[in-house]
Amino acid sequence: MTAALPVTADPSALSAPPRQLGRWRRLPANAKVGVILMGLFILAAIIGPLLTPYDPSFQNPLPSLSMQAPSAAHLLGTTQSGQDVLSQLLVGIRLTLVLALIVGVVATALSVIVGVTAAFLGGFWDELLSLLCNVFLVIPALPLLIVLLGYLTQRGQTSTILVLSLLGWPWGARLIRAQTMAIRGRDFIAASRETGEKTWRILAFEIIPNQTGLIAASFVNTVLYAIGASVALAFIGVTDLSSWSLGTMLYWAQSQQALQLGAWWWFAPPGLAVAFMGTGLVLLNTGIDELGNPRLRDAANASTIAGRRVRPTDPTPVLLAEQPQRGRLGAFLHSFSRSSLLDARRETGGTGR
Repeated sequence: MTAALPVTADPSALSAPPRQLGRWRRLPANAKVGVILMGLFILAAIIGPLLTPYDPSFQNPLPSLSMQAPSAAHLLGTTQSGQDVLSQLLVGIRLTLVLALIVGVVATALSVIVGVTAAFLGGFWDELLSLLCNVFLVIPALPLLIVLLGYLTQRGQTSTILVLSLLGWPWGARLIRAQTMAIRGRDFIAASRETGEKTWRILAFEIIPNQTGLIAASFVNTVLYAIGASVALAFIGVTDLSSWSLGTMLYWAQSQQALQLGAWWWFAPPGLAVAFMGTGLVLLNTGIDELGNPRLRDAANASTIAGRRVRPTDPTPVLLAEQPQRGRLGAFLHSFSRSSLLDARRETGGTGR
């Protein structure tokens, strides 16, 4: 006997599921804030130098324009030499951001090449590349940066990019190697090998696309590292000080004793720009982690039931009947009453005497 399927006349049951939300609406809140912050800095890096009201290197000989506080003529004030701080800031954001992005691209590419190659090939190559990675990881980065940049004959931005890229890839390479080792044993990789796919095609079209989120997070971390390192190196004066960057602005403000003189408009804008860049990159990185990690997504989507934060993966809570609201004094007096003991026994299921 064949059972007939139930037929419903409800038109809503026959309608198609709602359309998925746009990518922007599906992003976590911290990722949205990070994208907005970095978008503002990227916009400032693109059009900022075109909007500079003055030449950032022009030294005005008028004593009245030395260490001038923010005004209508100079929105962020002037330095001890009469240079416009706003012009230096707009130019410095571009140089700092461009340098960090180049370092991020180069170091991330090295991380992907070394990490994927070491894990996929295994054996001797894995041991050799892992040893090379471990050697770079145990070397103190900042002292080595200072030594290398101090001995380089060319102290421009190119040498800074090369040194930061050379020392910025091992962290990402370790993570990508571990993820590749987890992927290489899956069925689709074995099927690709059985069909005669070449190694480079498996790496380029099977393994690397499955690590897009991890590679993006590694890139963001490397850009954050490059911003902090480049600003620190310029602040101590071991990089090229002839071009304006956020670190160069902080170097000249510190060397001219802006803090002691109370010229906050000289060092506060570049310091806040570095801080907001770092904040935007950290928020963007946590948002990328939430998109790629189901546990973090569940934690972000947790709801609150009866004052308790409950995640979608948690078991359904069994709640007691709603208790009357009491103030602090009422709750203190209730803790000594007989009814509080009964409530405690009912919650624990105990039968204490």
